[in-house]
Amino acid sequence: MPRFITISLFLVLLIPAQLFAAEQAPTEQQMRESVDALNEPLYTPFIERYVLDELKQLRTDMAAQRAEMIQMTVDKELSAADRAVGYATDTVTYFFYLIAAASSVLVLVGWSSIREIKERVHTLADQEINSLINEYEKRLHAIEQQLSKETQQIEENREKIEHTQEVQSLWLRAGQETSPSNKIAVYDQIMAIRPYDVEALTYKADAVLELDEPQWAANLCHQALESDPENGHAFYQLACANTALNQFDEAIRYLKQAIQCSDTYREQCKDDPALEPLQNHPELENLLKVTVES
Repeated sequence: MPRFITISLFLVLLIPAQLFAAEQAPTEQQMRESVDALNEPLYTPFIERYVLDELKQLRTDMAAQRAEMIQMTVDKELSAADRAVGYATDTVTYFFYLIAAASSVLVLVGWSSIREIKERVHTLADQEINSLINEYEKRLHAIEQQLSKETQQIEENREKIEHTQEVQSLWLRAGQETSPSNKIAVYDQIMAIRPYDVEALTYKADAVLELDEPQWAANLCHQALESDPENGHAFYQLACANTALNQFDEAIRYLKQAIQCSDTYREQCKDDPALEPLQNHPELENLLKVTVES
């Protein structure tokens, strides 16, 4: 009877709690309104760093699991080798028992026949044992090569993860720098780890333009386009560099290509001080009109 009362009280307390949770749960319409009201992304560099750390831990766990499975395979191979050697030893032992019995029969024939049988038995036993040893040496050699290959792959993955983390920290550092020369130094460090990094080249070109070096910036953008011919940021920086060089027709051509890659550059070019000399250019007005109509 007390048990029935306890269960009843539990149900009485549980049902209102579930009803309250159901009333407090947001509806699908409310969730969509919350998502539409967002003005900026929810992620931060710290979340990206957390994801990288989790990825590193996952790869480390996978490498440990793979090493454990290889170790289990080696143990099984060694166990099979031990059993095979044991079987061979037992066979040789029984064979010697037979030879001993035969020797007792042949003792009346002469010591010469017994000596020949003994030598023959030793020869056959040595050949069988050597054959088994050679076979398992080959198997162990194959296992060692596989372990070496897996170890090398694990080491390469570890180096890639370390490089990714280092590059991520350098990008964070570049975002905090205010001096163009300091930004250029950080971008050079990124390209030392990842040669011909397109993103680093284009951002370095942007910093070089701040130092009033438009020809240098143009060369960097051309290097970036060699690796990624459809990079809109490189085309946009080329437009800014050619504007600084008073090559307005070239600037318009590169700006058109940048807008074709991404329509976001249409609004950006209106307020960019680097493109201010192009604001009264008739080709720019035609370009923006065509973009608006399309």
